[in-house]
Amino acid sequence: MELPDFMPYADKFSAKGFVEKISRIAKRAGSKLVYAALVLYYTLQSKEVSYKDKAMIIGALGYLISPLDVLPDAIPIVGLSDDLTVLLFVINKIWIEVPEEVKTRAKEKLADWFDEDELEEVEKFLDEKLHSPEENVESD
Repeated sequence: MELPDFMPYADKFSAKGFVEKISRIAKRAGSKLVYAALVLYYTLQSKEVSYKDKAMIIGALGYLISPLDVLPDAIPIVGLSDDLTVLLFVINKIWIEVPEEVKTRAKEKLADWFDEDELEEVEKFLDEKLHSPEENVESD
């Protein structure tokens, strides 16, 4: 799947819109998408993140919120896959900059909506999808 240009969606982002959307789609979207969205949302609030990274985050979260996607969210199963792709693209770009307290806060919020099995699934997924700083250095 080709990554959509998500930056024009930056004007769609709002904290209220994010909270409403993530609350509404949490179970349908699954723990992976919700965790990725929460990490980006909490990272956006961090003072330790550059303005460039915040601009990417706002674009990605705006894309998530917007009803106008490459794949409409209403399509069962695949409707949120483009949203997850965009979120993972941005997380992969900024992961080494994400403060540990943001990751912890996102996991704690995730525990409000998902059971322990789903939380473990998120951990495994992240290990597979996101590169550690060491891997990023070695691949350069």
